[in-house]
Amino acid sequence: MSEPAVKTDILEERLASLNAALESGRMRRLKPMLASLSPAEIALLLESVPRAKREVVWALVPDEDHGETLLHVNDEVRAELIDSLDREALLAATEGLPIDDLADLIEDLPEQVTREMLRSMDAQNRERLKVVMAYAPDSAGGLMNNDTVTVRPDVSLDVVSRYLKQRTWLPDDTESLFVVSRYGRYLGMLSLAKLVTLDPERDVSEVMNTDIDGLPVDMPAAQVAKRFQDLDLVSAPVVDSEGALLGRITIDDVVDVIRDEAEHSIMSLAGLDEEEDVFAPIMRSARRRAIWLGTNLATAFLASEVVGLFSDALSQLVALAVLMPIVASMGGIGGSQTLTLMIRGLSLGQIGFSNARALLLKELAVALINGILWGIVVGGVALVWFDNMGLAIIIAVALIINHLNAAITGVAIPLAMKKMGIDPALAGSVVLTTFTDVIGFASFLGLGTLFLLH
Repeated sequence: MSEPAVKTDILEERLASLNAALESGRMRRLKPMLASLSPAEIALLLESVPRAKREVVWALVPDEDHGETLLHVNDEVRAELIDSLDREALLAATEGLPIDDLADLIEDLPEQVTREMLRSMDAQNRERLKVVMAYAPDSAGGLMNNDTVTVRPDVSLDVVSRYLKQRTWLPDDTESLFVVSRYGRYLGMLSLAKLVTLDPERDVSEVMNTDIDGLPVDMPAAQVAKRFQDLDLVSAPVVDSEGALLGRITIDDVVDVIRDEAEHSIMSLAGLDEEEDVFAPIMRSARRRAIWLGTNLATAFLASEVVGLFSDALSQLVALAVLMPIVASMGGIGGSQTLTLMIRGLSLGQIGFSNARALLLKELAVALINGILWGIVVGGVALVWFDNMGLAIIIAVALIINHLNAAITGVAIPLAMKKMGIDPALAGSVVLTTFTDVIGFASFLGLGTLFLLH
């Protein structure tokens, strides 16, 4: 059994145990179970239970896990849970959180709690929080933590070792130290593995890694995640426009970015928000989905209008009405495949305007091959079904035309939307379906009217 399947089974077992305890009223069984879970696992359980039961479960979550659990739940659930905590509990939840996590959480806290939390922080941490919050949350600056440990290049490894012993502790996920000049400019990284295995008399400048460039503070989070994936990084430095070291990003923050990007892509295909609560109030969910359904309805009316232009042909040859959904459906599937490929390529930086023409030619070739293949298959079925060679040829040609149309629109739509600043994952499928339906119906019914009716 694959690892994702195993994790899903474990979650289902925990959820079943949770619901059984809630239904039976045996709450004493829940507290030790929740205490044995990580904050991320608790957050997933909280998102998986109805709102009426969520408050009961939240009350049993260990106090020391409140802060990290709030960071892992989606925005809607977080707001609901924060409303259920009093001022003292919220202040306690923020204690001990890293600066980058505090920056994520502080926007959702009540203003009074935020003021008290800032007053309770020392001047250094308050300034560090201010620096992180100065950058957009979806940028390298918004992801970074400024708890870096820095060393100079002109000291020996022995000096560095003694310096670390004097510190007595290191920030979490520290596997490298950052080498900076006397003016704070980032120069490279010194791994702890080299520090403890190489000759202590060697200088830092001799053994530091200079291959990893600093991440610009305004680099989008998606590009940060790609850099971590490409270089297999555990941590990376963040620098300003002058190359000065500002902070570091660690792999745990990047994993969150990758997960959020995946959820956004999946939910956007249906016009939904990845931060939406699964058990959100009925009217709120209905209102959100109504907007997307209305958009789809408008495009459906457009396709219906095209069909209406050929009402006379449909009334004379029923076979056209029977077969026309096949043309639109096959084009829609082919276009969705191209659209998905484009959205993935754009998000990974593999596709842009410079190589779009080459990709379009490739997709047109693929569409032509599949159009001919399935045109022959569907044409053969139509010939056997209706004993009409002309109809068989027309549906085969219409399939080829719509497959080629699907390839063109599947490549063009994401590029056009990117140019206009619109997320292709959010609206691309609706526009694509409109094109494949309209062109599919128009080509099939138009050819049928022209060659089959007299």
